[in-house]
Amino acid sequence: MPGVHTHLALAALLLIAAIALITAGDLPHAAAQEGRHAVAITLGDEHACALLDSGAVECWGDNDQGQTNAPAGSFSAVSAGWFHSCGLREAGEVECWGSYGYGQVAAPPGRFSAVSAGGFHSCGLREAGEVACWGLNDQGQTDTPPGRFSAISAGNWHTCGLRETGEVVCWGRNHVGQTDAPPGRFSAVSVGWSHTCALGETGEVTCWGAYGYGATIAPAGRFSTISAGIGYTCGLRETGAVECWGRNEYGQAAPPLEHFKAVSAGEFHTCGLRETGAVECWGTIAAGQATAPTGRFNTVSAGGQHSCGLRETGTIECWGHKDDGATAAPPGRFRAVSAGEAHSCGLRGTGAVQCWGHNRNGQAVALAGRFSAISANGLHTCGLRETGTIECWGYNDYGQTDAPVGRFSAVSAGRQHSCGLREMGAIECWGENRHGETDAPSGHFRAVSAGGWHSCGLRRAGAVECWGDNYYGEANPPPGRFSAVSAGGWRHSCGLRETGAIECWGYTFDGQAQPPAGKYRSVSAGHYHTCAVRVDGAATCWMIYNGAADVPAWLRQPADFSSGQIVARRLADGRLEAAWLPAAGGERVFPQQRHFPVSAEGDRWLRTSPIAINGVELGRINARLRPDGRIEFAFTPTGGERILPPLRFFPADTRADHWLHSTEIELSE
Repeated sequence: MPGVHTHLALAALLLIAAIALITAGDLPHAAAQEGRHAVAITLGDEHACALLDSGAVECWGDNDQGQTNAPAGSFSAVSAGWFHSCGLREAGEVECWGSYGYGQVAAPPGRFSAVSAGGFHSCGLREAGEVACWGLNDQGQTDTPPGRFSAISAGNWHTCGLRETGEVVCWGRNHVGQTDAPPGRFSAVSVGWSHTCALGETGEVTCWGAYGYGATIAPAGRFSTISAGIGYTCGLRETGAVECWGRNEYGQAAPPLEHFKAVSAGEFHTCGLRETGAVECWGTIAAGQATAPTGRFNTVSAGGQHSCGLRETGTIECWGHKDDGATAAPPGRFRAVSAGEAHSCGLRGTGAVQCWGHNRNGQAVALAGRFSAISANGLHTCGLRETGTIECWGYNDYGQTDAPVGRFSAVSAGRQHSCGLREMGAIECWGENRHGETDAPSGHFRAVSAGGWHSCGLRRAGAVECWGDNYYGEANPPPGRFSAVSAGGWRHSCGLRETGAIECWGYTFDGQAQPPAGKYRSVSAGHYHTCAVRVDGAATCWMIYNGAADVPAWLRQPADFSSGQIVARRLADGRLEAAWLPAAGGERVFPQQRHFPVSAEGDRWLRTSPIAINGVELGRINARLRPDGRIEFAFTPTGGERILPPLRFFPADTRADHWLHSTEIELSE
């Protein structure tokens, strides 16, 4: 919500401490890796920004004005406004980005201690205490009064500052009394759309201005921070519970019953920062198709307004828009899944296809018999028979189900066309060809993906080539080598680099073509969102459509625990105790069985019980006694080979209760 989010008091509360690894004493240890954890989060209209513990700013969501294109470098604070954002550099300079139509990103020079991005204006608090505002001034919202302030909050058409004496002073539009600050001493102030709230020195909340929806009717009791949104307000109790009041048609004022360190109210959604570092949002997040469940997956498929993932156990889990039963995956084990526009299909281990969801055109009534691959899209479905022939069913107004005869090695169903990969590597497409989406280039390919009005193929050498509609650049892939490609159902495409990184191109304004950093094993471009499976098996999706509540998956998780160190110590009774120390920070993780006898038989590997974090099993710590009396440690990831870190030998005669560390291990490699 513009103007609500980053005044000095709130920014100080919106943080999680970066946790350093414990030193290793006499034994050298791997240095702590700088994490990508949020220490502050701020909401704009349909975008959001997070300040990471490294000092970098990362933004996501609507980007039609460049409001999520945060510049590189270190910041100490960030504030998201209407169509722009501003950050406070560590040296005190303010830098803004996004819409510049009214000069709201043209920050004046000098040193500041706080910044707040509003509707079409921005304000900063100078180190000396004076307030400076810039941008649109049609309501007097940038006409700052003289004097010294300790905090600032810019709204849509009005601004409020907190005097060093505790008095709140507001200026700008006042059609419903939103600038009529009451007398008294306050410790924080937050400006909403047409109302304002302040936190009293004793923790009580006072609000004034527009009284519709009850946004100014604050509950009794003590709060530690306050955030005013559009027609509603949220406060953080001293206990860590969030309480909201006012407008709630999208659930934005219905927080989960959890503990948080900070809260930020927006337009139709709210986000809270957990003590673990996870960001959780509530309210409108489109259809939820980009909110992937936790756990480990083999593959994921992004459909129209829903997504489906194949878990490592073989079961299918779908999420997002529930109309027509598109997310009601049947029980049992599968080996493949494909999400269409409003239906989904899975491939059983027996080769049978089972579909569910929207079936007005017969797209969810699978043909009998055995298949080796399945592809659902638009209003039709195509399957590759074990014999190599393709059969399609469902809507056929453009001939998209009229598969040509002959043998294929792969099939992909697009919106109103389909494509197949011949056994010799040629691509053949059929169906609608309004934009040239079936005009496949000649030559040899190893994969094909049919999208909305375009298609893409992966050449044998790793280059991606696309054809068809290219209005947003969706058929204009970047150069370089890829291992997989996915043409989206709307206007974007994504490819998986051989390095494991994802690169997308085409329509980016809703965030679906802006993948988070990291290493992945697969990617699937949907209509308005994209999903991928990370190398550690976690499913993650991204897109901001009708709001910014769907934060990037890596930010929703407290940390990535797939790398870390083996740590061990000698107990008073002579045994060795082993644990896992995640590189992302946090406490040691102890397996249930974690003790090793020093007198064990030489050169025989012993192991702990499995180590699990957040329900995900990482593996087991191994140890053995070497002939020279040292203890050698290793780690066996679940389903993988034993990993021997370079620094893995522990002296058995080390002093009791002294933790020693191995070098860092990357389990996902």
